[in-house]
Amino acid sequence: MIKRYSREKMVKIWSQEEKFNIWFQIEAHACDAQAQLGVIPKEAAKVIWEKGKFDIDKIDEIEKTTKHDVIAFLTNLAEYIGEDARFVHQGMTSSDILDTTLSIQLQKASDLLIEDIGLLLDTLKRRAFEHKNTITIGRSHGIHAEPITFGLKLAGYYAEFLRNKNRLIEARKEISTCAISGAVGTFAHIDPFVETYVSAKLNLKPEEISTQIIPRDRHAVFFSTLAIIASSVERLATEIRHLQRTEVREVEEFFSSGQKGSSAMPHKRNPVLTENLTGLARVVRSSVIPALENVTLWHERDISHSSVERMMGPDATITLDFALTRLNNVIENLIVYPDAMINNLEKLGGLVHSQQVLLALTQKGASRENAYEMVQSNAMKVWETPEHKRKDVYKNLLKKDENVIKYLNKNEIDELFNMTQHLANVDHIFDKVFM
Repeated sequence: MIKRYSREKMVKIWSQEEKFNIWFQIEAHACDAQAQLGVIPKEAAKVIWEKGKFDIDKIDEIEKTTKHDVIAFLTNLAEYIGEDARFVHQGMTSSDILDTTLSIQLQKASDLLIEDIGLLLDTLKRRAFEHKNTITIGRSHGIHAEPITFGLKLAGYYAEFLRNKNRLIEARKEISTCAISGAVGTFAHIDPFVETYVSAKLNLKPEEISTQIIPRDRHAVFFSTLAIIASSVERLATEIRHLQRTEVREVEEFFSSGQKGSSAMPHKRNPVLTENLTGLARVVRSSVIPALENVTLWHERDISHSSVERMMGPDATITLDFALTRLNNVIENLIVYPDAMINNLEKLGGLVHSQQVLLALTQKGASRENAYEMVQSNAMKVWETPEHKRKDVYKNLLKKDENVIKYLNKNEIDELFNMTQHLANVDHIFDKVFM
């Protein structure tokens, strides 16, 4: 990933130095296990820990000849260890190292992402309670529906990201496996104890059954989970983008001093952060198809998955880490305009209360079909009324409709044009979400 969309902690997980450090730990722990079994001398295992070092530039140089990264690493490692290097990697295959390392890297990446979601959840919760009773209009199909509160909107996103956190915790478990089972997974030249021992040392669990590799359905679940989280990021980002449109302007990204919105139009204040998040979500989701295609490999293994994962692992996790952090900052600093929310809500002159009128008519004895016709026929007249003349038009039309006043008197109609019913259960919803 490019530095523009990268954070240092996540980048470090995928660095060459971190990768080779993990490779060495796997090999050294395996030697300890082999020593306990009496396969190699205990003193040799001790020497491997003490002398084991590597030089990234030297490994790269060796790989130019070997065309094999693990052999290049082992060759360089042997230069530091000396004679006892002959006990390293006994009975193991390259994928034992590569796949177990990938598990550890994805595990560490998951920990950062779970932390990111936790911070976002805290921010969403705080701002949801801040705007628990900030009345706004709910929309379906982009059209005014019924009143809601901005706090309820944020509470909905809180619940979604809480589900995402739990999904990621489960996905982390899915990929936290270790395979040190040899060339085709049969433990023909290495005792299963080695896998058990190394797994415990690295906080992994032994793979139930491997071929030459850890099965890639596990990774498909993991990257699919990242894609779902990215989609949630985009959903919230898209909501903010819509609400910041000039015609709406109910919320706005923070616009810092000195910030510029357009090279041509000095007046512009654009939702650039949430637009950026929409784009980043696409990058994360792009990992899903390759991850699914990696499930199908030839026999006990081919390497068609390898090149994909070298790019997909870092790109997806680094991008999502950046996106979650940026989204948290957007929500933290989001400017909310309650007055604009009320003004927008009132643009349809009370039509947002139409269901209350419909239900009241049925409660008074009108059939649902007739009640719907009465409510809709008057509502359509309001749509045709210029916006600046809509105030109380709907209410007055209902009061003049002979069919309506057979069931409802004027005072009863007035009572139906209030927010009480719409907001009566806000506390109930908050209790369910934040219990």
